[in-house]
Amino acid sequence: MKEKIHPNYKPVNITCACGAVIPTRSTKNDYTVEICSLCHPFFTGKQKIVDTEGNVERFKKKYGDLSAVLAGKKK
Repeated sequence: MKEKIHPNYKPVNITCACGAVIPTRSTKNDYTVEICSLCHPFFTGKQKIVDTEGNVERFKKKYGDLSAVLAGKKK
């Protein structure tokens, strides 16, 4: 390898807005993120469907409640 052309790869801390500190290695300095896997709704199981235009309601109105139909097929 050539000398003095590679960036400095050093230990850094990534700090989340929730307060979690994740130690890792990077060519950048310490930095912050808004959301991490410890507080993201997808990973915590608190994910909600955000329906601003009523698409979910229109689908349910048009096709009805499919959960009962699907439950009947599993039996």
